[in-house]
Amino acid sequence: MLEDRTTAATPAPWPAAYPQGYAVVDVETTGLARDDRIISAAVYRLDARGEVEDHWYTTVNPERDPGPVWIHGLTSEVLEGAPLFEDIAAEFASRLVDRVLVAHNAVFDWSMIAREYARAKSQAPVRQRLCTIALAKELGLPLPNHKLESLAAHFGVVQQRAHHALDDARVLAEAFRPSLHAAARDGVRLPLLECLPLTEWNATPRIGRQPSGGYPSGSWRPSRKRPVCPYPNPGRYEEGKPLKQGMRVAFSGDTSVDRELLEDRAVEAGLHVATSLSRLTSLLVTNDPDSGTSKTAKARQYGTPVIDEAAFGQLLRDVEPASQG
Repeated sequence: MLEDRTTAATPAPWPAAYPQGYAVVDVETTGLARDDRIISAAVYRLDARGEVEDHWYTTVNPERDPGPVWIHGLTSEVLEGAPLFEDIAAEFASRLVDRVLVAHNAVFDWSMIAREYARAKSQAPVRQRLCTIALAKELGLPLPNHKLESLAAHFGVVQQRAHHALDDARVLAEAFRPSLHAAARDGVRLPLLECLPLTEWNATPRIGRQPSGGYPSGSWRPSRKRPVCPYPNPGRYEEGKPLKQGMRVAFSGDTSVDRELLEDRAVEAGLHVATSLSRLTSLLVTNDPDSGTSKTAKARQYGTPVIDEAAFGQLLRDVEPASQG
């Protein structure tokens, strides 16, 4: 069992506002897009102080090509006899109910889980999620990057099978416990975000590019209101420098990754997602700067920096904290 290096000799009282239980989750998938499927899932249930209660793992038949086998190792032959998601949905839900979902890059795991439940005409019983990347940033951990392996190494947790859902969930659970204790000791507010379930799903695979509105006709359209960004706007993005928390980011045109996923990742990184473009906008993200949309036209008018989706994804990996004071 991993030694908790963060517990002080005389620990402070446990914060009453902290959740009463956690479900540390990892899912492996056929890919990263809207129509990709879960092929394995693991859950470690933890109590209020991060101690392991039990764990669960299953493979899932995605009813399609398994995707990057060289990463997750799950071939079509292995998955052929696995249960369908609808067959494990109830058991999976029983592991999540009344707990905060914890994952590394939690918006991705939650999005995949929510879509699978929507396909099964159900909803996952999850109301809040906690991203361990966001927690590491809140704690100011001296990590070289925000990969799971770096978080694990920081706490002395040994990975045995990277990209295997059960081992990744174990590693994350062992790294989350000392992170949770450090947060409690230092009075850190946990970066909890609301999980909004999907209400409808169009199982027809997407053909061609995604419409600029962000949602193909008939697909899920969750009603959502984003929280106000807590950081002041530091101004324009400068090429060659990192993004900074509080920057106002607008999106325009088609995206290869779901627009909502990009926006959620931006919000979790501490950026302000703007629905329109103004002189205060720090950055416009578009794959087609010559499209002639109102946003690209205004970006040219105001001199707003413009980058593509791939560059934005790279910058999201290391967003600079907001200035203090």
